[in-house]
Amino acid sequence: MESAEYHHALALLDWQVKLGATEAICDAPVNCYALPDTLAKPRNVPQAAAKPMTASAQPDPVAEASRLAEMAQDLDALRAALAGFEHCELKRGARNLVFSDGIPGAPVMIIGEAPGRDEDREGLPFVGRAGQLLDRMLAAIDMGRARADAPVYITNVLPWRPPQNRDPHPEEIAMMRPFLERHIALADPQVIVIMGNISAQALLGKRGITRLRGNWTECFGRPALPMFHPAYLLRQTGAKREAWADLLSLKARVGNG
Repeated sequence: MESAEYHHALALLDWQVKLGATEAICDAPVNCYALPDTLAKPRNVPQAAAKPMTASAQPDPVAEASRLAEMAQDLDALRAALAGFEHCELKRGARNLVFSDGIPGAPVMIIGEAPGRDEDREGLPFVGRAGQLLDRMLAAIDMGRARADAPVYITNVLPWRPPQNRDPHPEEIAMMRPFLERHIALADPQVIVIMGNISAQALLGKRGITRLRGNWTECFGRPALPMFHPAYLLRQTGAKREAWADLLSLKARVGNG
């Protein structure tokens, strides 16, 4: 026969369960946050599992670009370094690497923004409508990318076409800047022509080409002249007067050495 104490204890337990109790407690309180006097020795963990790859362990694209660019001792090596650079997503959507055109060592180096559809297809800078206008502009001051007596050398800030010809992102410009700086050093021009806002941002850290154009400045220790991009002149034909003044300034600067 069960005692009254048993039924009383059973009723108390049932009441505790209904209140939400999930475990029994001891007569003395237990500090669940106290550290043990000794810690269990950890098991041997495989090397790969012990040191997982983290974001900080990934290579820095700008540092890698700087390393590859610095190793290039001539323009062919720089082109090969760019072709092997795998950290820029633009490369995956482009048909061709657009490196340069014109005559290396020319006194004038023109730096545009990025390849367009025609440039991506042909692998050369400034070959579309804007490039054709650029050739006519240069011919007006007796210069040209194929002229032996007054050659120019042409490249872009980015060697790959951005999707839908969008503006380059700041991180893309930052990745390509070490290659561009090395490109200038190896081409060794007397003066640099900075074509458009994106080029001004990459080379001078400034935007606002309508304010910057026509004012000689310095870029990597060389005289530099910001100018309107030919694509802008195709849309804003009224700006051709300022572009002509800039061309005359360029011719005078090169003619004076």
